Amino acid sequence: MLGYAADRLTAMPISENAPHSDFVRLLEPEVRRAAGLARMLEGRVQNQPKLNEDRAAKQALTEADTLTQEILLTALQDHFPNVALDAEEDTPMVDRFPADSDCRVVVDPIDGTLHSYLEGRGPYAVMIGLVEGGEYKAGLVALPREGLLFGAFRGKGALRARAGGPLRPVRAEADGNRILVSHGAPKAALTYLEERGFEVISACGGAVAVAPLIVGVRAGLRWSSSDGIGISIRGRIGAQIAAEGGAFLRSEHDSEFPLDTKTRATSLRVAAREDELEVLAGALRAAGVGG
Repeated sequence: MLGYAADRLTAMPISENAPHSDFVRLLEPEVRRAAGLARMLEGRVQNQPKLNEDRAAKQALTEADTLTQEILLTALQDHFPNVALDAEEDTPMVDRFPADSDCRVVVDPIDGTLHSYLEGRGPYAVMIGLVEGGEYKAGLVALPREGLLFGAFRGKGALRARAGGPLRPVRAEADGNRILVSHGAPKAALTYLEERGFEVISACGGAVAVAPLIVGVRAGLRWSSSDGIGISIRGRIGAQIAAEGGAFLRSEHDSEFPLDTKTRATSLRVAAREDELEVLAGALRAAGVGG
């Protein structure tokens, strides 16, 4: 379980006009608390599907999702009450935030509820990100089962904490032979990577995005389902953190993966080494989804 860090980021600059500068510092303890609650409730909660969604992964909802989100929104109300909100779940605190603002906070209390959290297949994540001017400026991603927390704000590099420890600078490293891949990946993509000596692990989108910052994991591969919507804005929180950590990120047609909320992207390849992006593109092509 993630505990509170003994060493807060007191050296981080604080600016009343640029909340992204202290977003990580102020929200870090509450993300740890939310991640700890999610971890504690593993195996104790049941799926209560949302009826307004058409896919099982989108329908999945547990008491852990709602309780975790309320922890994050309560802290957000205390520190940044005037931000607009894009929250995954419809919980009581949502209505306390304005409908529009120069800054928007994106929240996914448990990313990967169905496959990762309830079914226990690979990492799930607790995520919160700050958008300003349509671009991600700061974010936090916790992987409760792995006891890891990642954070970043624009231009200052990425941070990582192990369970109970302080956030420290981290850079993407090409170590180990593991690649995190989206749930439901076509068998052809998995086979392509396995034939090249990689251990393929299914994971939620948030974990895939920060994959090169995890010890023993060298890359991540994600693409949206056939619904044509593309990777959601919640799915981009971890991408900004990985970019700050020096990872290489690409979308379809080998374009830079967008760290804004409007540019459409249907795939994410993220790696510590630029040359390994082509290996990931090969897996996409093997699956017939381009890249």
